[in-house]
Amino acid sequence: MAVPRSRILDLMKVQSRIFSTIFNPTALRLGNKVLRQRLRGPSLAAYYPRRVATFKDLKQLYPSHEMYDEQEEDRLEHIQISKSRGKGAPKKKKSAAESRKKPGKKR
Repeated sequence: MAVPRSRILDLMKVQSRIFSTIFNPTALRLGNKVLRQRLRGPSLAAYYPRRVATFKDLKQLYPSHEMYDEQEEDRLEHIQISKSRGKGAPKKKKSAAESRKKPGKKR
């Protein structure tokens, strides 16, 4: 004994109303599964620590005060030592023509 399609659709409508789901008889991909999921933003924000004030921020707030940043001085000293040994970062090119040249090769 076959039930007419209209009765099955009516049953699906009532079922979706009772269980608070989307009535989708053509089985289209609507994205409801993704939209029903819990939002990830708050849990991700809680995972990473809040940003606290840094020495750089204090320097920007009070430019008239003289402050000594030991970590920054150590970093600059390390860069200077590596440059003196020839291990520093290469100089940036000024133009596109300079970047095409290869300084190490001679013909």
